[in-house]
Amino acid sequence: MITKGIRGAITVENNTKDDIKSATLELLAELTQKNNIKKENISHAIFTLTNDLDAEFPAKFARLDFGWDDVAMMCFHELDVPDSLKKCIRILVVVNAQEDFKPEFVYLRGAEKLRK
Repeated sequence: MITKGIRGAITVENNTKDDIKSATLELLAELTQKNNIKKENISHAIFTLTNDLDAEFPAKFARLDFGWDDVAMMCFHELDVPDSLKKCIRILVVVNAQEDFKPEFVYLRGAEKLRK
């Protein structure tokens, strides 16, 4: 087995707990489904939010709604680069996988522009 990182991002309409929760759960559902992620294979997850999002921690919803209560997770603010995508949540999930595993990255709700 080796470790592989799986990236994803999604934008949020408003800086509210409900919008951050909704976006986080949508992104996690798509990411876990497309990559067949099982909780026991997750090493850790890192969430970043742009500086305009601070109403809630996205890791909270991974823990409560996805059962990732024993997964090491951290939340950080993204580097505030001029003209970068606003109201964006990014995630890096690091998993233990087979050598031939090809991660499928997920970009939703306007975050697709991050990967032109």
